Amino acid sequence: MLEKRTAISVEDALKLATKNLQTGSIEEIELKEAHGRVLAEDLKADHDVPSFDRSPYDGFAIRAEDTHNAKKDNPSRFKVVAEIGAGSIYEKPLNSFEAVRIMTGAKIPDQCNAVVMLEQVKESNEEGQAFFDLDTVIDKHHNISFQGEDTKKGTVLLKKGTTISPGVIATLATFGYAQVWVQKKPVIGVIATGSELLEVDQPLENGKIRNSNAYMIYAQIQQAGGIPFYFGQFSDDFEVCLENMKKALMQVDFLITTGGVSVGDYDLLPDLLKALDAEILFNKVQMRPGSVTTVAEINNKKIFALSGNPSACFVGFELFTKAAINAYLGIPGKVIQHTSATLGVDFKKANPFDRFIRGEIHFEEGQLLAYPAGLDKSNSVISLAKTNALIHLPGGTSGYLEDDEVNVILLKNV
Repeated sequence: MLEKRTAISVEDALKLATKNLQTGSIEEIELKEAHGRVLAEDLKADHDVPSFDRSPYDGFAIRAEDTHNAKKDNPSRFKVVAEIGAGSIYEKPLNSFEAVRIMTGAKIPDQCNAVVMLEQVKESNEEGQAFFDLDTVIDKHHNISFQGEDTKKGTVLLKKGTTISPGVIATLATFGYAQVWVQKKPVIGVIATGSELLEVDQPLENGKIRNSNAYMIYAQIQQAGGIPFYFGQFSDDFEVCLENMKKALMQVDFLITTGGVSVGDYDLLPDLLKALDAEILFNKVQMRPGSVTTVAEINNKKIFALSGNPSACFVGFELFTKAAINAYLGIPGKVIQHTSATLGVDFKKANPFDRFIRGEIHFEEGQLLAYPAGLDKSNSVISLAKTNALIHLPGGTSGYLEDDEVNVILLKNV
């Protein structure tokens, strides 16, 4: 058993949890499978967007100089010589006071330098020939989307480490990326410890509880971009646990255990880590819940020993394991998204350590309000169903009142 636990700050724990982590290998996948994955390379534009001058509206392509004498009482009359839609082009010569009816997205004919919208003209037809009158002077380049105004060839479109969203997929498709190089997802093992645990399909027994943590972590791994592998529930037999952990470590990039991390007589994780000759990066954090969260390293693989209490386990994953997954995937910048919100209720409990309350945030009357999602105890499960943020109350504070501004860590919907 570990004899000494020195509590470190959340910030220092976060640095250690991601220390020396290198990005994983990469793979090429189909674009339609790329949503949620992380780009493994910078992508540059291989052509201008738009790749030609085009019309942003339905209207008429004209020569602006033909409108210089247009007036209300003396409109300029244009003969419509052709019609083109998106994907079509007009390459014939264009004489003075001739126009091409053009649809949104179509290429501007070479001799035209402006587009007049349909509602600006008065159309007519004389013996099958279309005309329109225009009583307004139109400036050169009016209503033209110019080649390259969106993106110039050679521009870095998307940086390595970008998470692929629907908008990113649209960009990739625009530039012909039918396949895309992405970071491989880390394989993350999950082990539950504790003889008190039952599997979800087992009937309740007196003194026992169902194993919610392993399935919660399984889902958190998926949401964070990893591939979970559940090794099942380990018994409290030390030698059996040790051999099973050794085997598990050979199959994964990270390993997560839940439970058995405290200092009780049946809490085996401290001794198991010692027997594995793992380097303990930290084994106590100045935070509630989850102060006994432990992170160790063996053969460049991180082991996250999370609390057996559901809320403490949840918070430990969101703060530290998710940060490590982000580092492995090469996601740059801040790994935790913060914002400020107004506390919707009093929270008068003193905070000797940083406190992370499972929170529910939403807009009310134009402001972002934060409420505890339920019972604020580390063993609470039900509150997690509504949690979409962690309300961060710094250590050393004596409590907060309704309408106080607080910092919140945004989570994906859980």
